[in-house]
Amino acid sequence: MFTSLTEKLQETFKKLKGKGKLTEKDIDAAIRELRVNLLEADVNFKVVKKLMSNVKERALGEEVMKSLTPAQQMVKVLREELTDMLEQEDAELTMAKEHPTVILLAGLQGSGKTTTAAKMARLLRSRGHSPLLLGADLARPGAVDQLKSLASKEDLPFDSEGKTPLEVAQRGLKKAQKEGNDVVLVDTSGRLHIDEELMEELTGLKDKLKPSETLLVVDAMTGQDAVNIAYDFNERIGLSGVILTKLDGDARGGAALSVKATTGCPVKFVGTGEKMEDLEPFYPERMVKRILGMGDILSLIEKAESSVDQEKAKEMEKKLRSQQFTLDDFKDQLQEIRKMGSVSDMLDMLPSGMGGVPSELKNLSLGDEQLVKTEAIINSMTREEREDPSIINSSRRKRIARGSGTRVQEINQLLKQFDMMKKMMKKMGTMDKKKGMKKLKGMKNLPFFQ
Repeated sequence: MFTSLTEKLQETFKKLKGKGKLTEKDIDAAIRELRVNLLEADVNFKVVKKLMSNVKERALGEEVMKSLTPAQQMVKVLREELTDMLEQEDAELTMAKEHPTVILLAGLQGSGKTTTAAKMARLLRSRGHSPLLLGADLARPGAVDQLKSLASKEDLPFDSEGKTPLEVAQRGLKKAQKEGNDVVLVDTSGRLHIDEELMEELTGLKDKLKPSETLLVVDAMTGQDAVNIAYDFNERIGLSGVILTKLDGDARGGAALSVKATTGCPVKFVGTGEKMEDLEPFYPERMVKRILGMGDILSLIEKAESSVDQEKAKEMEKKLRSQQFTLDDFKDQLQEIRKMGSVSDMLDMLPSGMGGVPSELKNLSLGDEQLVKTEAIINSMTREEREDPSIINSSRRKRIARGSGTRVQEINQLLKQFDMMKKMMKKMGTMDKKKGMKKLKGMKNLPFFQ
């Protein structure tokens, strides 16, 4: 997420770190680079102009010019200005005083609207609500069946009876009132582009249903197009918020940084992956820290607490502290970590100041196929080899490769990843003690953070 923008911003600030004191010329040069970085990330040019004006004004003041660590102060200024720009008072969902609360989801085809509807219902249920999903997208073939299938897999209430979107919604509301569902999520029709028919349908639904929330689902990877789409929808039907999908694939960050400032609509949720649990509230400060390479420890902790078996984690922690972490434990640990998503995404949540993440771990795949292969390799080892990988010499590697149906290179890669993970654990444990990173202490039961 935002890797391209993060790397460019860090390069700009690196140039300032070697200077004991900044001159106005240094600041001007840094502002020019920051402006280019943000524009290349597809951030709206009006947003960039205002942001850079604010940053420059503060950077030329005593706050930065007379600071003992001017480069750090520049980062602080940019972080605060970005956070202020994204800050939103009405980020929480508005719930109706009388049940059910109606949430209308709008968006173009391909934005991930139908999947987001199911993800949102799942999230609301985890918060104690009883949501009902309504399949009112009658324009796209298969949309109703898709939502019905997702609802079935998650054991979520679903309905789609009716010949028109309005009829589906009105019948669904009556069903919710009868069966005690306190939230109704309406998946509306999408189009390949904004047209009059789409807007009239959405306006009609909004007028009749009086939803508490009208949320636009938009693909973050489309950058400035996402901002333009949000602006047009807001002008035509009036939005209460935006949900940015596919944020995990957005290396630039233009949409995330521009939507709120351009439309005035708060970003309420972000989609961070393909799994049903990959829908999260949008936290401006956390997002800005990730963009600046400062990590997002809080989100990582929350993800861990909701995904990892705490009893297994405590047991693994004891093994790590006694230096008894084996390849069998490594295999178990990969399965636990996989519940939290990709290793790459999780490591991106760590501050870059931790010395960077080894490429061997960044490239560690936890897909079904890779897990099967990893298990086959480890299962083909003797008990002694699993407990002490240092004894695995060339002939043993060839034997393990034959037994697991893999190549020697894959054995080498797995052993390197195992070694890297052990080093990362040790490194993070050391940082926790030396620097007193209080938030990391909240992850004490996560084995790979010991």
